[in-house]
Amino acid sequence: MAILFYLIIVLHVIACLFLIAVVLLQQGKGQDLASAFGGGGTQTAFGPRGSATVLSRATTILAGVFMVTSLGLTLVRPRAAGILDQVPAAVATPSPKATAAAPAPAAPATSAPVGTAPAAPAEAPQPAPTPTPASK
Repeated sequence: MAILFYLIIVLHVIACLFLIAVVLLQQGKGQDLASAFGGGGTQTAFGPRGSATVLSRATTILAGVFMVTSLGLTLVRPRAAGILDQVPAAVATPSPKATAAAPAPAAPATSAPVGTAPAAPAEAPQPAPTPTPASK
């Protein structure tokens, strides 16, 4: 399968180079200055359609070869894993700060000795009384 892949790549590169050469060799339609600014009003949108020249046929054939080799390369590409598939997965470990800052779990309330009474809960401080305005 690898030989077919490299054979298609070589054919693809050759088709690309020939396609570039054929397109650059073709003469443009309406090369005068007036047509550059929209003055070629007698021509249709794509220019007059004459008989197909050798260069235009070569362009069509090479464009077809380019598309077929592009699709062929996607179908026969090697299925080897990429570089990112070779990287080992990172294991989530807690940082030293996170383990040092974590509070120790509180002891359950039932661990008090049987003979001692539990401590009374602390009372919340009472708010200070608000002063009343002095009467005359």
